[in-house]
Amino acid sequence: MSGITGLEFARLLPSRTLIIFTTAYPQFALDSYEVDAIDYLVKPISPERFSKAVEKAITHLSLLERSNDQFETIAENHVLIRADRRFYKIAFDQITHIEGLKDYVILYTFDSKYITWINLKNIHSKLPASIFLRVNKSFVINHKAITSFDNNTIYVGSLEIAIGKAYQKDFFLDYIGREQP
Repeated sequence: MSGITGLEFARLLPSRTLIIFTTAYPQFALDSYEVDAIDYLVKPISPERFSKAVEKAITHLSLLERSNDQFETIAENHVLIRADRRFYKIAFDQITHIEGLKDYVILYTFDSKYITWINLKNIHSKLPASIFLRVNKSFVINHKAITSFDNNTIYVGSLEIAIGKAYQKDFFLDYIGREQP
């Protein structure tokens, strides 16, 4: 793209646009969180990996379209949300991570996901800091759901979540009690 980068172009798009980056430059993946990209694919891209990214976008779109959800309350050990005209009580220990998408968040549990109309900053500020860690601009993670990590990535099962540079120091202090090894 001449004259403008993909990230600059993405900033010009309406906020509800779902973005999947395809590029030969892996070093800009963290920057894609600034525009809430759905995925970041590095060339060469296999058909399977491309399909996975498209499926993720379709899932997000379907959740957004049918969303009638509202964030209701946070209690001592659970959140209460409304989804599809029903209320769901979701225990903190069932939440693996929370993903922010503009003005929505998706709460992922071990077997389901729920979308609600609140931004990530607001929900994170109300959740217990002893359980939930903000690890980048788009993700909050239940520290009990972390299966492994390295200096730049957290693994929740097979899901890889990048640790944002601004969040690295706090992550290591909160999670292992000392600065980054």
